[in-house]
Amino acid sequence: MIQKSRRPVFLDITRIHLPVTAVISITHRITGILFFLLIPVLIYMFDLSLSSQHGFDSVMSVTHHWVAKLTLVVVLWGFAHHFFAGIRYLLIDIDIAVGRESSRVTAWCVVAGGIIVLFGSAVLLL
Repeated sequence: MIQKSRRPVFLDITRIHLPVTAVISITHRITGILFFLLIPVLIYMFDLSLSSQHGFDSVMSVTHHWVAKLTLVVVLWGFAHHFFAGIRYLLIDIDIAVGRESSRVTAWCVVAGGIIVLFGSAVLLL
């Protein structure tokens, strides 16, 4: 009798439930890549704002639009998440919060810190 293989036939991403520590790791990497790609845009806007009064006014007119403010809120959340997750990984590197439960708690602390910054920046900017 041939035994049936237990391997999945296809990979359904919607059925995979990653632990919070894996989600924090993935989003930490994604935010790091996005910040690296955002550097030229920020340098260009900074250079434009310092070039002349007209350049400064054009940068300010762009930043006063609601889409730019919403983008800034998302970027601030991403920065806070990346920062808090980076601190978490530094603590793990020095053998603090390495266990399963403490690692889960610190991952949820990263999520909570990011949400606090998200709502705080949304209240201030929008």
